[in-house]
Amino acid sequence: MVGRSKGSNTSRTAKLSKASKPAKVTPPRSGAGAGVAAHPRRRGAHARRPVPPLRQRFRPRLPSAGRTIAALLFAGLLGGLLLLLNGPWLRVQRIAFAGGQLTSAEQLRTVLEPVRGASLLALDVDAITAELRRLPAVADAGIEPSLLGEVRVTIAEKQPAFVWRTSALQLIGASDGTLMASLPLGSPLAPQLARLPFVDDRRGASWALRSGDHIAAQTMQTALRFVALDPARLGSTTKRLTVRLDDEYGFIVVAVQPTWQAAFGFYGLDPKDDEATVGNRIERQMGALRTLFAQRPEGSVGWVDARNPGKVYFRAKG
Repeated sequence: MVGRSKGSNTSRTAKLSKASKPAKVTPPRSGAGAGVAAHPRRRGAHARRPVPPLRQRFRPRLPSAGRTIAALLFAGLLGGLLLLLNGPWLRVQRIAFAGGQLTSAEQLRTVLEPVRGASLLALDVDAITAELRRLPAVADAGIEPSLLGEVRVTIAEKQPAFVWRTSALQLIGASDGTLMASLPLGSPLAPQLARLPFVDDRRGASWALRSGDHIAAQTMQTALRFVALDPARLGSTTKRLTVRLDDEYGFIVVAVQPTWQAAFGFYGLDPKDDEATVGNRIERQMGALRTLFAQRPEGSVGWVDARNPGKVYFRAKG
Protein backbone atom coordinates (compact mmCIF):
# COMPACT_ATOMS: atom_id res chain seq x y z
CA MET A 1 0.00 0.00 0.00
CA VAL A 2 2.80 2.33 0.92
CA GLY A 3 4.69 1.68 -2.36
CA ARG A 4 1.55 2.39 -4.49
CA SER A 5 0.87 5.54 -2.64
CA LYS A 6 4.40 6.75 -3.21
CA GLY A 7 4.18 6.13 -6.91
CA SER A 8 0.92 8.00 -7.09
CA ASN A 9 2.40 11.01 -5.38
CA THR A 10 5.38 11.04 -7.68
CA SER A 11 3.20 10.96 -10.74
CA ARG A 12 1.00 13.77 -9.39
CA THR A 13 4.03 15.92 -8.60
CA ALA A 14 5.32 15.53 -12.14
CA LYS A 15 1.99 16.61 -13.63
CA LEU A 16 1.81 19.64 -11.38
CA SER A 17 5.28 20.76 -12.25
CA LYS A 18 4.56 20.36 -15.97
CA ALA A 19 1.36 22.36 -15.69
CA SER A 20 2.96 25.17 -13.75
CA LYS A 21 5.83 25.57 -16.24
CA PRO A 22 5.53 28.97 -17.99
CA ALA A 23 4.55 29.00 -21.67
CA LYS A 24 7.19 29.88 -24.25
CA VAL A 25 6.81 33.39 -25.62
CA THR A 26 7.95 33.93 -29.21
CA PRO A 27 9.53 37.36 -29.69
CA PRO A 28 7.94 39.51 -32.40
CA ARG A 29 9.57 39.50 -35.84
CA SER A 30 11.09 42.62 -37.26
CA GLY A 31 9.03 44.37 -39.95
CA ALA A 32 5.36 45.16 -40.09
CA GLY A 33 4.55 43.18 -37.00
CA ALA A 34 7.33 44.79 -35.04
CA GLY A 35 6.23 48.20 -36.16
CA VAL A 36 2.73 47.56 -35.11
CA ALA A 37 3.85 46.26 -31.73
CA ALA A 38 6.31 49.10 -31.22
CA HIS A 39 3.99 51.82 -32.44
CA PRO A 40 0.40 50.97 -31.71
CA ARG A 41 -2.09 52.53 -34.20
CA ARG A 42 -3.68 55.72 -32.97
CA ARG A 43 -7.39 55.82 -32.77
CA GLY A 44 -8.95 57.23 -35.95
CA ALA A 45 -5.73 57.11 -38.02
CA HIS A 46 -6.24 55.69 -41.55
CA ALA A 47 -9.89 55.11 -40.78
CA ARG A 48 -11.90 53.61 -43.67
CA ARG A 49 -15.39 54.73 -44.60
CA PRO A 50 -18.02 52.10 -44.33
CA VAL A 51 -18.60 50.50 -47.74
CA PRO A 52 -21.99 49.13 -48.74
CA PRO A 53 -22.13 45.44 -49.32
CA LEU A 54 -21.04 44.24 -52.76
CA ARG A 55 -24.54 43.01 -53.57
CA GLN A 56 -26.06 46.38 -52.73
CA ARG A 57 -23.48 48.27 -54.81
CA PHE A 58 -24.14 46.28 -57.96
CA ARG A 59 -27.88 46.12 -57.59
CA PRO A 60 -29.52 47.89 -60.66
CA ARG A 61 -31.29 51.14 -59.85
CA LEU A 62 -34.69 51.49 -61.41
CA PRO A 63 -35.64 55.06 -62.57
CA SER A 64 -38.45 56.79 -60.84
CA ALA A 65 -41.79 57.25 -62.58
CA GLY A 66 -41.19 61.00 -63.10
CA ARG A 67 -37.89 60.38 -64.84
CA THR A 68 -39.43 57.78 -67.08
CA ILE A 69 -42.25 60.10 -68.15
CA ALA A 70 -39.81 62.98 -68.79
CA ALA A 71 -37.59 60.77 -70.94
CA LEU A 72 -40.58 59.57 -72.95
CA LEU A 73 -41.82 63.13 -73.50
CA PHE A 74 -38.36 64.29 -74.63
CA ALA A 75 -38.04 61.38 -77.02
CA GLY A 76 -41.50 62.15 -78.39
CA LEU A 77 -40.72 65.84 -78.93
CA LEU A 78 -37.40 65.04 -80.57
CA GLY A 79 -39.02 62.51 -82.85
CA GLY A 80 -41.78 64.97 -83.75
CA LEU A 81 -39.25 67.69 -84.55
CA LEU A 82 -37.25 65.35 -86.78
CA LEU A 83 -40.45 64.30 -88.48
CA LEU A 84 -41.38 67.93 -89.19
CA LEU A 85 -37.91 68.75 -90.49
CA ASN A 86 -37.61 65.75 -92.77
CA GLY A 87 -41.22 65.03 -93.59
CA PRO A 88 -43.33 66.44 -96.42
CA TRP A 89 -45.01 68.99 -94.14
CA LEU A 90 -43.99 72.62 -93.52
CA ARG A 91 -42.11 72.89 -96.81
CA VAL A 92 -41.70 76.03 -98.96
CA GLN A 93 -44.18 75.59 -101.77
CA ARG A 94 -44.80 79.16 -102.97
CA ILE A 95 -42.61 82.29 -103.14
CA ALA A 96 -44.16 85.74 -103.56
CA PHE A 97 -42.21 89.00 -103.94
CA ALA A 98 -43.21 92.65 -103.98
CA GLY A 99 -41.61 96.10 -104.09
CA GLY A 100 -39.14 95.39 -106.89
CA GLN A 101 -39.39 97.68 -109.92
CA LEU A 102 -35.78 97.68 -111.08
CA THR A 103 -34.97 94.20 -109.77
CA SER A 104 -35.94 91.64 -112.37
CA ALA A 105 -37.88 88.49 -111.58
CA GLU A 106 -34.98 86.49 -112.99
CA GLN A 107 -32.58 87.99 -110.42
CA LEU A 108 -35.00 87.18 -107.61
CA ARG A 109 -35.52 83.63 -108.83
CA THR A 110 -31.77 83.07 -108.89
CA VAL A 111 -31.65 83.76 -105.14
CA LEU A 112 -34.99 82.31 -104.06
CA GLU A 113 -35.47 79.24 -106.24
CA PRO A 114 -33.06 77.09 -104.17
CA VAL A 115 -35.32 77.79 -101.17
CA ARG A 116 -38.30 76.08 -102.79
CA GLY A 117 -38.92 72.72 -101.14
CA ALA A 118 -36.81 73.52 -98.08
CA SER A 119 -38.15 73.10 -94.55
CA LEU A 120 -39.78 76.24 -93.16
CA LEU A 121 -38.41 75.46 -89.71
CA ALA A 122 -34.84 75.26 -91.02
CA LEU A 123 -35.08 78.37 -93.24
CA ASP A 124 -32.04 80.65 -92.82
CA VAL A 125 -33.73 84.05 -93.18
CA ASP A 126 -30.54 86.04 -92.48
CA ALA A 127 -28.57 84.24 -95.19
CA ILE A 128 -31.33 84.76 -97.78
CA THR A 129 -31.61 88.45 -96.86
CA ALA A 130 -27.85 88.87 -97.28
CA GLU A 131 -28.03 87.28 -100.75
CA LEU A 132 -30.85 89.62 -101.78
CA ARG A 133 -28.90 92.67 -100.61
CA ARG A 134 -26.11 91.72 -103.02
CA LEU A 135 -28.43 92.36 -105.97
CA PRO A 136 -27.52 95.69 -107.63
CA ALA A 137 -30.81 97.52 -107.04
CA VAL A 138 -31.67 96.10 -103.60
CA ALA A 139 -31.06 98.27 -100.54
CA ASP A 140 -32.87 95.98 -98.09
CA ALA A 141 -35.20 93.00 -98.05
CA GLY A 142 -37.75 91.46 -95.67
CA ILE A 143 -38.69 87.77 -95.57
CA GLU A 144 -41.85 86.39 -93.93
CA PRO A 145 -42.29 82.59 -93.92
CA SER A 146 -45.83 81.29 -93.55
CA LEU A 147 -46.83 77.96 -92.00
CA LEU A 148 -49.05 77.49 -95.05
CA GLY A 149 -45.94 76.89 -97.14
CA GLU A 150 -45.49 80.39 -98.57
CA VAL A 151 -42.51 82.76 -98.28
CA ARG A 152 -43.23 86.47 -98.84
CA VAL A 153 -40.29 88.63 -99.93
CA THR A 154 -40.48 92.44 -99.83
CA ILE A 155 -37.81 94.43 -101.67
CA ALA A 156 -36.68 97.99 -100.83
CA GLU A 157 -34.68 99.37 -103.75
CA LYS A 158 -32.03 102.09 -104.00
CA GLN A 159 -33.09 105.48 -105.29
CA PRO A 160 -32.34 105.96 -109.03
CA ALA A 161 -29.98 108.91 -109.65
CA PHE A 162 -29.18 108.96 -113.38
CA VAL A 163 -29.61 107.25 -116.74
CA TRP A 164 -26.38 106.13 -118.45
CA ARG A 165 -26.89 105.21 -122.10
CA THR A 166 -24.26 103.21 -123.99
CA SER A 167 -24.15 101.77 -127.50
CA ALA A 168 -25.79 98.61 -126.14
CA LEU A 169 -28.15 99.49 -123.29
CA GLN A 170 -29.85 102.11 -121.16
CA LEU A 171 -28.58 101.69 -117.61
CA ILE A 172 -30.19 103.06 -114.43
CA GLY A 173 -27.63 104.18 -111.85
CA ALA A 174 -27.69 104.91 -108.12
CA SER A 175 -25.94 107.79 -106.35
CA ASP A 176 -22.96 105.55 -105.46
CA GLY A 177 -22.32 104.80 -109.15
CA THR A 178 -23.89 101.33 -109.11
CA LEU A 179 -25.71 100.42 -112.32
CA MET A 180 -28.89 98.89 -110.90
CA ALA A 181 -30.87 97.88 -113.96
CA SER A 182 -30.75 97.86 -117.74
CA LEU A 183 -33.29 98.55 -120.48
CA PRO A 184 -33.04 97.97 -124.24
CA LEU A 185 -32.06 100.90 -126.41
CA GLY A 186 -35.08 102.80 -127.68
CA SER A 187 -37.45 101.46 -125.04
CA PRO A 188 -39.46 104.23 -123.36
CA LEU A 189 -38.49 105.18 -119.83
CA ALA A 190 -41.01 105.41 -117.02
CA PRO A 191 -41.87 109.03 -116.13
CA GLN A 192 -39.82 109.00 -112.92
CA LEU A 193 -36.80 107.72 -114.87
CA ALA A 194 -37.22 110.09 -117.82
CA ARG A 195 -36.75 113.05 -115.47
CA LEU A 196 -33.34 111.82 -114.25
CA PRO A 197 -30.00 113.29 -115.39
CA PHE A 198 -28.99 111.67 -118.68
CA VAL A 199 -25.48 110.84 -119.95
CA ASP A 200 -24.78 109.55 -123.47
CA ASP A 201 -21.62 107.42 -123.18
CA ARG A 202 -20.15 106.71 -126.64
CA ARG A 203 -16.77 105.42 -125.51
CA GLY A 204 -15.70 102.13 -127.06
CA ALA A 205 -15.39 100.34 -123.73
CA SER A 206 -18.80 101.43 -122.47
CA TRP A 207 -20.67 98.85 -124.56
CA ALA A 208 -19.58 96.19 -122.03
CA LEU A 209 -21.23 97.93 -119.09
CA ARG A 210 -23.99 95.85 -117.49
CA SER A 211 -26.22 95.88 -114.45
CA GLY A 212 -24.07 95.42 -111.35
CA ASP A 213 -21.11 97.36 -112.74
CA HIS A 214 -19.96 100.73 -111.38
CA ILE A 215 -19.24 104.05 -113.03
CA ALA A 216 -15.93 105.51 -111.77
CA ALA A 217 -16.57 108.14 -109.11
CA GLN A 218 -14.69 110.95 -110.87
CA THR A 219 -16.43 110.23 -114.20
CA MET A 220 -19.87 110.07 -112.64
CA GLN A 221 -19.43 113.24 -110.56
CA THR A 222 -18.12 115.24 -113.51
CA ALA A 223 -20.92 114.03 -115.79
CA LEU A 224 -23.61 114.93 -113.26
CA ARG A 225 -21.94 118.30 -112.71
CA PHE A 226 -22.26 119.15 -116.40
CA VAL A 227 -25.85 117.86 -116.54
CA ALA A 228 -26.76 120.18 -113.65
CA LEU A 229 -25.18 123.25 -115.28
CA ASP A 230 -27.34 126.32 -115.59
CA PRO A 231 -27.02 127.46 -119.26
CA ALA A 232 -26.83 131.05 -118.09
CA ARG A 233 -23.45 130.32 -116.49
CA LEU A 234 -22.18 129.59 -120.00
CA GLY A 235 -23.69 132.76 -121.39
CA SER A 236 -26.23 130.67 -123.29
CA THR A 237 -29.96 131.14 -123.78
CA THR A 238 -30.63 127.48 -124.52
CA LYS A 239 -33.31 125.77 -122.49
CA ARG A 240 -31.63 122.42 -122.17
CA LEU A 241 -28.16 120.91 -121.90
CA THR A 242 -27.18 117.25 -122.30
CA VAL A 243 -23.85 115.53 -121.80
CA ARG A 244 -22.01 113.19 -124.17
CA LEU A 245 -18.80 111.29 -123.53
CA ASP A 246 -16.44 109.89 -126.21
CA ASP A 247 -12.87 108.64 -126.54
CA GLU A 248 -11.55 111.67 -128.49
CA TYR A 249 -12.94 114.76 -126.80
CA GLY A 250 -13.97 113.46 -123.40
CA PHE A 251 -16.99 115.34 -121.99
CA ILE A 252 -19.06 117.23 -124.55
CA VAL A 253 -21.87 119.60 -123.57
CA VAL A 254 -24.70 119.66 -126.13
CA ALA A 255 -27.19 122.55 -126.26
CA VAL A 256 -30.67 122.39 -127.76
CA GLN A 257 -32.35 125.47 -129.33
CA PRO A 258 -30.06 127.05 -130.26
CA THR A 259 -27.91 124.01 -130.95
CA TRP A 260 -24.16 123.87 -130.44
CA GLN A 261 -21.56 121.53 -128.93
CA ALA A 262 -18.60 122.29 -126.66
CA ALA A 263 -15.79 119.84 -125.86
CA PHE A 264 -14.45 120.06 -122.28
CA GLY A 265 -12.03 117.10 -122.34
CA PHE A 266 -11.19 114.46 -119.71
CA TYR A 267 -10.80 114.86 -115.96
CA GLY A 268 -9.05 112.80 -113.33
CA LEU A 269 -6.40 111.37 -115.67
CA ASP A 270 -3.67 113.13 -113.71
CA PRO A 271 -3.28 111.80 -110.13
CA LYS A 272 -2.91 115.42 -109.02
CA ASP A 273 -6.42 116.23 -110.27
CA ASP A 274 -8.36 116.45 -107.02
CA GLU A 275 -11.89 117.82 -106.76
CA ALA A 276 -10.70 121.41 -106.28
CA THR A 277 -8.37 121.26 -109.30
CA VAL A 278 -11.10 119.85 -111.54
CA GLY A 279 -13.58 122.46 -110.27
CA ASN A 280 -11.18 125.34 -111.05
CA ARG A 281 -10.56 124.01 -114.55
CA ILE A 282 -14.27 123.72 -115.32
CA GLU A 283 -14.87 127.28 -114.06
CA ARG A 284 -12.19 128.61 -116.41
CA GLN A 285 -13.67 126.68 -119.33
CA MET A 286 -17.13 128.08 -118.64
CA GLY A 287 -15.65 131.57 -118.47
CA ALA A 288 -14.11 131.06 -121.94
CA LEU A 289 -17.53 130.08 -123.33
CA ARG A 290 -19.16 133.14 -121.81
CA THR A 291 -16.54 135.33 -123.48
CA LEU A 292 -17.15 133.64 -126.85
CA PHE A 293 -20.94 134.02 -126.70
CA ALA A 294 -20.53 137.63 -125.63
CA GLN A 295 -18.52 138.33 -128.79
CA ARG A 296 -20.50 136.23 -131.28
CA PRO A 297 -24.19 135.34 -131.58
CA GLU A 298 -24.78 131.98 -129.96
CA GLY A 299 -26.92 130.79 -132.88
CA SER A 300 -23.99 131.21 -135.29
CA VAL A 301 -21.68 128.86 -133.36
CA GLY A 302 -21.77 125.15 -134.15
CA TRP A 303 -18.70 123.68 -132.41
CA VAL A 304 -16.42 124.86 -129.59
CA ASP A 305 -13.18 123.23 -128.42
CA ALA A 306 -12.81 124.44 -124.83
CA ARG A 307 -10.42 121.73 -123.61
CA ASN A 308 -7.73 124.38 -123.17
CA PRO A 309 -9.48 127.34 -121.53
CA GLY A 310 -6.58 129.62 -122.44
CA LYS A 311 -6.94 128.91 -126.16
CA VAL A 312 -10.52 128.20 -127.29
CA TYR A 313 -11.36 127.28 -130.88
CA PHE A 314 -14.80 127.43 -132.45
CA ARG A 315 -16.44 126.57 -135.75
CA ALA A 316 -19.38 128.50 -137.14
CA LYS A 317 -22.50 126.78 -138.42
CA GLY A 318 -22.78 126.03 -142.12
